[in-house]
Amino acid sequence: MARYSPEFLQRPCWIFDLDGTLTCPVHDFAYMRQALGIAADADILGTIAALPEPDRSAMMVRLDQLELRYARLAEPAEGVLHLLVHLHNRGVKLGILTRNSREIALQSLQAIGAAHFFAPEWVLGRDEARPKPDPDGIERLLDRWQCPAEQTVMVGDFRFDLEVGRAAGTATVHVAPAGAPQWPELTDLQVSSLAQLLNLMY
Repeated sequence: MARYSPEFLQRPCWIFDLDGTLTCPVHDFAYMRQALGIAADADILGTIAALPEPDRSAMMVRLDQLELRYARLAEPAEGVLHLLVHLHNRGVKLGILTRNSREIALQSLQAIGAAHFFAPEWVLGRDEARPKPDPDGIERLLDRWQCPAEQTVMVGDFRFDLEVGRAAGTATVHVAPAGAPQWPELTDLQVSSLAQLLNLMY
């Protein structure tokens, strides 16, 4: 595990990825790519963005339909609600940065019982900011919060989440269960679950 400091964990602004971080992983990306007719190793949003109209809009509608199905199946990740209660009670600003749409993100948060922790305007999806790993979303949240990157933590389960934190200048926390891929060069702190992350705060 990477080293951490009490100051690092006491920062006042926290941004979370959603799927696979706050929720248990349910997305079958191989199936989604197959359903969309996208190559098995291709980035879904990047591939769709490169399409001409009207193909691009039609593909986005199909993607929304697929993601809505998964949003309704969302279940809370281990320790997520206890962690959010702890951060909320500390007065931490809490945001979401996801490659989903905001509407689908809000439905996922509702499904796991965490919607009340996040102001809707602090939930940024692919329509509110350029998709991760572009730092645009983090920069927008920090501007709204008037919080410097040096006082912010980005938490996620995938390389894009760590890359976006690095690009924006925040600390990065990688939620990586046993056997998950690791990116130590992008990670300030690695934990196996949000429950472990909470335990490190005491």
